[in-house]
Amino acid sequence: MIRFLSFLLLSALLVSVHAITWRGADFSSLANLESSGRTYRDSSGGAVTPFEEILHNHGANLARIRIWTSTSDGQYSLNYGLALGKRAAAAGMSLLVDLHYSDTWADPGHQAIPSSWPKDLDGLNTQIFTYTRDVVNAFVNQGTPIHFIQIGNEINDGLLWPIGRISANGFSPASQLLHSAANGVRAASGGSSIKTMVHIANGWSSSEVNFFWNGIFIAGEFAATDFDLFGFSLYPFYDSAATYSALQSTLTGIVNKFGKDVMVVETDWPATGSCPGATLSQGDIPISVSGQTTWVNGIKNVLTGLPSGHGIGVVYWEPGWIGNAGLGSSCTDNLLVDGSGVSRASMSMFSS
Repeated sequence: MIRFLSFLLLSALLVSVHAITWRGADFSSLANLESSGRTYRDSSGGAVTPFEEILHNHGANLARIRIWTSTSDGQYSLNYGLALGKRAAAAGMSLLVDLHYSDTWADPGHQAIPSSWPKDLDGLNTQIFTYTRDVVNAFVNQGTPIHFIQIGNEINDGLLWPIGRISANGFSPASQLLHSAANGVRAASGGSSIKTMVHIANGWSSSEVNFFWNGIFIAGEFAATDFDLFGFSLYPFYDSAATYSALQSTLTGIVNKFGKDVMVVETDWPATGSCPGATLSQGDIPISVSGQTTWVNGIKNVLTGLPSGHGIGVVYWEPGWIGNAGLGSSCTDNLLVDGSGVSRASMSMFSS
């Protein structure tokens, strides 16, 4: 009976696809790929077309752009992000800027302080405020204001390690740093209209989500009024427990508790090949191009089923990164294009 009920839940999630407000892609690697000679087409034999235009033509309305503190365009510098943001805006997309607050990747296992930044808490509070304000102003000044901004990337154990690492120093340093970053957004030109997001990984995990959100609010430091919405990652190949039902339960709980909007800002699904050593969390969905659409549509249905319409968007992570088709997973190919840069039928996932 339990298996039958689980099947009915999955079937309901997959059959009834509801429209959501924000349908996006993180294609931050695009300009670097183009520099190496990569091109994209919307159909076999079609004309070479900018990838952001292909995405928008299929319904994507949000571009997620990561920015590192590096000064190298090859390492996602601010100037690189500004140029990509201008292209995305010209194609008709709104911008979600993802600040890693690091010279390199920031994720649950890596949150290194930028090499040129202070190494004490007071200095970091000043630096993160100034840096965040200046990034927002840079986008405004070039005529492409930010709609959403992430103050940190997958900060389950805090940010700017070791100072802001929760497991080492408790919640207070991380809470102060987030408060300073949020103040930086508000201090920027037009900052009051920007939606500030806090992003952690494993949005399906009630233990991780509740640990972070039960501890990060401290009087005089980070407060619920400092941010507008939750951002979560949901990948199907890192933990077999990352199911729709777990996501639905966890997100419903956090929405009921805080009454804020939610987006899944990182996800993908394998189109071809295999995922050696991994058990996909939704075993009923095949490794296939159609499976990619099914997976994302299931996330959309979880989001649209959240209380009071608080589930507002989903973002596919790096759909065009040819040369890195596994996208950091053990899977062979998670892209929405083939190896020649031709869009797959799964691009339709952005249409509603």
